[in-house]
Amino acid sequence: MDFAQVFEHVARVIESVGVAIMAVGLAVVLLRYAYDVLRKGTGSYQQLRVNLGRVILLGLEILIVGDIIRTVIVATTLENVVVLGLIVVIRTVLSFALEVEISGAWPWQQHRTNGRDAA
Repeated sequence: MDFAQVFEHVARVIESVGVAIMAVGLAVVLLRYAYDVLRKGTGSYQQLRVNLGRVILLGLEILIVGDIIRTVIVATTLENVVVLGLIVVIRTVLSFALEVEISGAWPWQQHRTNGRDAA
């Protein structure tokens, strides 16, 4: 097994971990929501969305790592680099959108929503 094949497998493992985190995280978030509904009689839909968004963000970040490893080490062609760039841009936009959805502010405006600016 040569260098490229080893890192192809490493990239697959990393991507599998990202997908597993999203799948297991979804199950845990939904089970926690169902538990709250059964225990309290009502569940927090907002908390469900926040927790699900966090799981998706974590999974996306790990998937980006796998894509970078695959493109930079395994298959460095102009076409693959362009595809990687598009994938990273799309996932970054999704990450920002999810962050805004979770926190209600852009990442660089977090200090305003955390109350540190309240003077």
